[in-house]
Amino acid sequence: MTALPTDQTITDLLTSGLNACGVDTSVLDGRTAPASLPARSPITGQELDTLAADTAETAAAKISGAVTAFETWRDVPAPVRGQLVQRWGRLLAEHKEDLAKIITVEAGKTPSEAAGEVQEMIDICEFALGQSRQLWGKTMPSERPGHRLMETWHPLGVVGVISAFNFPVAVYSWNTALALVAGDAVVWKPSENAVLAALGAQSLLARAAAEVGAPQGLVPVLIGGRDIGDVMVRDSRVVLVSATGSVRMGREVGPVVAERFGRILLELGGNNAAIVAPSADIDLALRGVVFAAAGTAGQRCTTLRRLIVHESIAADFVDKIVAAYRTLSIGSPTDDGVLVGPLINSGAYEAMQSAIKQAEAEGGEVLCGGARVLADERPDAHYVQPAVVQMPAQTAVMEDETFAPILYVVTYSDLDEALEIHNGVPQGLSSAIFTSELAESERFLSRSDCGIANVNIGTSGAEIGGAFGGEKETGGGRESGTDSWKAYMRRATNTINYSGELPLAQGVEFL
Repeated sequence: MTALPTDQTITDLLTSGLNACGVDTSVLDGRTAPASLPARSPITGQELDTLAADTAETAAAKISGAVTAFETWRDVPAPVRGQLVQRWGRLLAEHKEDLAKIITVEAGKTPSEAAGEVQEMIDICEFALGQSRQLWGKTMPSERPGHRLMETWHPLGVVGVISAFNFPVAVYSWNTALALVAGDAVVWKPSENAVLAALGAQSLLARAAAEVGAPQGLVPVLIGGRDIGDVMVRDSRVVLVSATGSVRMGREVGPVVAERFGRILLELGGNNAAIVAPSADIDLALRGVVFAAAGTAGQRCTTLRRLIVHESIAADFVDKIVAAYRTLSIGSPTDDGVLVGPLINSGAYEAMQSAIKQAEAEGGEVLCGGARVLADERPDAHYVQPAVVQMPAQTAVMEDETFAPILYVVTYSDLDEALEIHNGVPQGLSSAIFTSELAESERFLSRSDCGIANVNIGTSGAEIGGAFGGEKETGGGRESGTDSWKAYMRRATNTINYSGELPLAQGVEFL
């Protein structure tokens, strides 16, 4: 561990990124605004600035602007709409390092992970550009002669996006790139812990929109806390709300949107597991497990939280994990070679400590990690050693997702038992098995109850080409690739009669 950077170093890094992305810095002068929101960096714990925040009135006005913009944007041909996301993607590529700087400062990600997040944005823009020419519908045979039966897809309206701090911009782009080519307007309420990264991404999108002649007000950002998010969630003009966050958040947002008959797309808690079979390539499994469990300081929705190891190899494999954990470099992500950065705030640290205590009370043994480091140097920053906890069985503490680097380990004797443990939690996002046996991998793929099921890779690291999302309490929604574009459009079934007659379906006779 090395010394943490000075406040000035962090400020300079942030300023460089914001200026390069073209962020209007007037938003940073929020101390005299009617509403304000502090921005801070988890790297040092320092307050970066005070942002001018939205009020309920300004939030409603931005939604009104999006409604007006949608009325124009919906009539733009989809391939022409694709030019907007194409330009956004090119600007993101030009400013990849600049936006990554802001992400590092505000979310505490290593430069590699931050740059990888921006690359996801670039990738989804390329994907959406191609999709703009493939918003296809089906044609079905009609039972009536001289009739054509088909379905067509149309722009949905205003889409609201609520994003989380851990991927402050990528998940927004998954929704927005597809929604824009679908013909929608997008209102974004980013996490209050990552507003500056959002402003950097949106500034580049606003520039792209102006360059291609898109209507003003098409992609506004709402700045504020839960109260501002609530304004968007309750507004019936926001036809679809795509929300990423905790299960608790989903329980609050879902019923409100459902009550007004809006659409909801939820990507909530993960609590992901991996099974390590006796036939596994141990070195490959070790690398996959350690990255999935400790990467991003355990603050990914796809983080590996439960490890289910066959009893015949458990002792040796767990020893290797503990040894690997003890080599992990912990500290400021601005330093070369650091793999584990800070937790986002004190609440995350306290939740981790509470979970470890509960695990011990339920018979768990902490094999390594869990302690706070660098607290004397920066009392307002929260760095921890990733923890490995051996559990006697899957207990209550393992059924809740703690958004911190805790890896619970349990053993199994046969694959049916492993699958029962694996599926025995309320969440269902990502899953993995490490095995060299085809039958084991196929059985796992057919039995995992998660939206993502991997073989011989970890639970994290999804590509944009595949639809992302999960089952059960994870919410059931899908974002990003394959046919996820359908979530942002409405479907109409059309019957066209060119027969000159008027036969009714099912042989019904009338008049």
